[in-house]
Amino acid sequence: MPALFVDTSAFYALADADDRNHERARTVFERRAEAGEACTSDYVFVETWSLIRARMGRGAALRFWDAMRTSVARVLGVSSDDLRRARAIVAAWPDQDFSLIDATSFALMERHGIDEALALDAHFRVFRAGPGRRRPFRVVP
Repeated sequence: MPALFVDTSAFYALADADDRNHERARTVFERRAEAGEACTSDYVFVETWSLIRARMGRGAALRFWDAMRTSVARVLGVSSDDLRRARAIVAAWPDQDFSLIDATSFALMERHGIDEALALDAHFRVFRAGPGRRRPFRVVP
């Protein structure tokens, strides 16, 4: 099974039991993380930690960090080439408001050949990878 890229939106839903998407995200994540397929970027890690801390407090943010330290998901580093590609993505999609984190996630997924994402962010459903923008990501849940 290919790798599953986990976005901030999904990590937050996993962390917050009151989130309306918590159970759906948990079902997918547990199955795929157990198989060793879950991955994310260092940028998503930082964004998620900051979001959890702001909304749920320091303790919840530290629990997320500790879970990541136990390798529930591989953390892939965004490279300088990914940053250049992310800027090109933003320029090529002027009608979309892709964040820096979204664009670097797309670039990193392209570089690693990852075509599936656990994401609640609609931008993952909009973006098309590869030549001619023909390849959509498979987005779950």
